[in-house]
Amino acid sequence: MLPSLFISHGSPMLALQPGASGPALAGVARALPRPKAIVVVSAHWESRELLVMSNPQPETWHDFGGFPPALYAVQYPAPGEPALAERVAQLLGARLDAQRPFDHGTWVPLSLMYPLADIPVIQVSLPSQAGPALQVKVGQALRALREEGILLVGSGSITHNLGELDWHAGPEVIEPWALAFRDWVVEKLQADDQAALLDYRQQAPFAVRNHPSDEHLLPLYFAMGAGERFGIVHQGFTLGALGMDIYRFD
Repeated sequence: MLPSLFISHGSPMLALQPGASGPALAGVARALPRPKAIVVVSAHWESRELLVMSNPQPETWHDFGGFPPALYAVQYPAPGEPALAERVAQLLGARLDAQRPFDHGTWVPLSLMYPLADIPVIQVSLPSQAGPALQVKVGQALRALREEGILLVGSGSITHNLGELDWHAGPEVIEPWALAFRDWVVEKLQADDQAALLDYRQQAPFAVRNHPSDEHLLPLYFAMGAGERFGIVHQGFTLGALGMDIYRFD
């Protein structure tokens, strides 16, 4: 049975400058059986209601600005899977979206994991105002898909405060407030302390500083709800305070 994954997708430049995360993503993909399909909850598809991508041929959306031309040339032409989308929508009581493209929270990490883009991919939207508890329920509702060879991925970031990043910092520079938050989350995941994790904005050190808004941490709760045993695939920081951790839940 496949695990569920939480991926910190970092900057869109990860697609061209994969650093230490690229080999980690490629390694976890090699270690897994080939998925029949992939279901992604990305921090970059916020919505009011639950939506499921049913687009049979999603476009690669370069949903960012100010990056080098080479990044806008990157394409990830993976097919959609309308039949799976309908099934997921039924499991979630969600509505289908036949126009949705792949945002960079999906295609950037998948381009490093499955560069041939030959595995069907669908996205489930993120009703971010509903908070962590809903994402746990979404993961739980889709958990059985793992037994059928479908990979469930939450794509966000373990820390995400773009206003406090040091764009000249090397990987050896780590802000103490970012490290303290990341270590608290890992400690609670290892202890399976879901009550504390659901209340992270009150309990975690520097919670609001690391996540001024929820959306980049919420995919972690999707992956947690979809799996059980927590494991660390990769840990690290870039730009001083942008966590690049990758976790799995078996």
